[in-house]
Amino acid sequence: QVQLVESGGGLVQAGGSLRLSCAASGGIFSWSDMGWFRQAPGKEREFVAAIRWSSGSTYYSDSVKGRFTISRDNAKNTMYLQMNSLRPEDTAVYLCAVRTKGSWGSILPTDYAHWGQGTQVTVSS
Repeated sequence: QVQLVESGGGLVQAGGSLRLSCAASGGIFSWSDMGWFRQAPGKEREFVAAIRWSSGSTYYSDSVKGRFTISRDNAKNTMYLQMNSLRPEDTAVYLCAVRTKGSWGSILPTDYAHWGQGTQVTVSS
């Protein structure tokens, strides 16, 4: 059974940085794709970034491109999201998940499963 646990969230001022972690257990295979999403109160879950576990290939939403970097450590079965130049509009619960449907490049939450519990990121102005 795949389990994902996010950590690293917190309160930061605008312009600051945070690094989120997503620790995976229970069978993340080398061919898995994983993603970060976020959800603000009253809003739909929004795609942030994804990574192909085998190759390290990545893609990002336009709203975070150039500010956020997704990466993974194969030995630790952990995915990261380095967030720089944070803005108040980045405030949300950040969640990681495994893509189980669709294809590489999918930004649909319904194509992902095994969601973690999320970690809160709050950016003050």
